[in-house]
Amino acid sequence: MERWKNRLYVFLFPAETDSWLAVFRIGLGLQLVLYVLSLKDDWNYLFAGTGHGLIGRALAEGLLSTESPIVPRLGWLVALGTRLGLTESTVLSVAWWALLCAGCGLLVGLFSRSSAILAWLIHLCAAKSGGLVSYGVDNFMTIGLFYLMLSPLPDQYSLDQRWRKLGTKNVQLLGFFRRVLQLHLCIIYFFSGLTKCLGSGWWDGSNIWRALIRPPFNIIPPEILVRWKYILPMAGILICLLEIGYPVFIWLKRTRLIWLACILAMHIGIGLAMGMYLFALIMIVLNLAAFGPDLASEQGEGGLRQQEVL
Repeated sequence: MERWKNRLYVFLFPAETDSWLAVFRIGLGLQLVLYVLSLKDDWNYLFAGTGHGLIGRALAEGLLSTESPIVPRLGWLVALGTRLGLTESTVLSVAWWALLCAGCGLLVGLFSRSSAILAWLIHLCAAKSGGLVSYGVDNFMTIGLFYLMLSPLPDQYSLDQRWRKLGTKNVQLLGFFRRVLQLHLCIIYFFSGLTKCLGSGWWDGSNIWRALIRPPFNIIPPEILVRWKYILPMAGILICLLEIGYPVFIWLKRTRLIWLACILAMHIGIGLAMGMYLFALIMIVLNLAAFGPDLASEQGEGGLRQQEVL
């Protein structure tokens, strides 16, 4: 029992550098900046109250209240701004600018902890208040920002570290947060792949066909899809195998590079074929932060071994 306890401790608290944290912070900062800029012209239109926006924030927040009354939402910020004499439009504009500043702060590593907390809170408010128009990218951004704000920031490549010259961090704590991110990704991919395998739509390619012809994701012309229709079943089966095998082959050193490259290629393909660029980017950031630095260290060790042999 003592041996198994020690193995579990070593697995959950491995000694890690903060290279993965730098990839995580910079990637999420870039993701957040692009996300905010993409909503620049439609921010107030999406999140305005009843009678002023696309659907009305009150409807989404009303449905949210039936699930949990304590989940943060933009309505709370608007109510606070109203007490201070600010209009709804002004409060929403301030929230947009605050989210942009938080993203820039994460990108360069300035006030990293405060930027991460502010980014997570405002993005969560926006994602929940716009729940009727949000999709997977909002969920994964919320997950990533939540882990980032709890992680031992700042990292060695941030302006905070160069400015304040903080001491060395606990390497086991860095390893723990990275391990949690790795395990979370394994759970996500496994159950996503398992769900796909249970239906026939991914085995015969019909789900991919429906996804690619549905507006606004119909970027590829239908005649090209018809011409290459025999590839769709193979692509569907390959996606199922990649996702359901992720929790196994991403850990093995011999298959980690292949599996990570295939997963990244899958998300790049989704982004280019369906125009889901932000979704592709957040998944690439999460995967690179979780398993990317290991590949760099393994390549470095391999190079040193070759030099020793020579």
